[in-house]
Amino acid sequence: MELVILAAGMGSRFGGLKQIEPMDEYGNFIIDYSVYDAIEAGFDSVTFIVKEEIYEEFKNTIGKRIGNRINVKYAFQKVDDLPKGFSVPEGRTKPWGTAHAILAGRDVISSDFVMINADDYYGKDAFKVAADYLRSLKPGDEGKYANVAFKVCNTMTENGSVKRGICIQDEKGKLVDMIESSIERKDGKIVATPLEDDKPEFTIEDDCLVSMNMFIFTKGFIKELEARFPAFLRKNANNPLKSEYLIPSVVSELVEENKASVKLLSTSSVWYGVTYKEDKENVVSSLKALVDEGKYKKGLWK
Repeated sequence: MELVILAAGMGSRFGGLKQIEPMDEYGNFIIDYSVYDAIEAGFDSVTFIVKEEIYEEFKNTIGKRIGNRINVKYAFQKVDDLPKGFSVPEGRTKPWGTAHAILAGRDVISSDFVMINADDYYGKDAFKVAADYLRSLKPGDEGKYANVAFKVCNTMTENGSVKRGICIQDEKGKLVDMIESSIERKDGKIVATPLEDDKPEFTIEDDCLVSMNMFIFTKGFIKELEARFPAFLRKNANNPLKSEYLIPSVVSELVEENKASVKLLSTSSVWYGVTYKEDKENVVSSLKALVDEGKYKKGLWK
């Protein structure tokens, strides 16, 4: 089973891998815990999507720690990785978003796969749920995607708002809409403010399911990304510096065209991440508690 980790944004967000602060006393990052959980769930291959300029440092830290435990592959997300007939707009320096990141791995991703963000902690149950779904896929199940969705109460921080995709499902547990929103607890209620300006804020319950960008895709999804990329570039020609080719947008298109379905898979896992610098203390203490409880080996890879 294959795991794909989007890590090309690490350099820009943290100023280079040297600036990633370890989350335990052994120097491990959040990404180490994700790979550890994936291996435990039965994954045997991981592909890191990175920027080429951080490859050596990435390989000599994270890659070196896990290389003898799981098959490790790399792909480079480059701003000039564009379809024939297109060129990089003047002034554009950043890559083209999460869908473009997956597309960067088209030559090394060899099977159905699970994708995650590098800087989010997803938890053991989330990887088990994802692995079980991957194992259930059969030949001919192309287009049967899934999203491992978290209860919103398990994804929040006390230090401010967070961006989450609120999942709307039908009676069969299939995703019908995802409302990208800014979410914050106010006066004891969870308030969601859609990122689209014309939509009013609304309240949601603690058990409302939200997407944390943990998707499961059949391999044919990459061909869909490749086929739709030129249309995205033409559509966004008037926004050449900031437009992003995003996975939720492509998935929504495929669902609307009845070319795919997305099953929502609920997990009991609690998300951890450093949205704000004040969050680090909670992440460190939470991971330490899990280690103390015996859910992780001390040092992970030692």
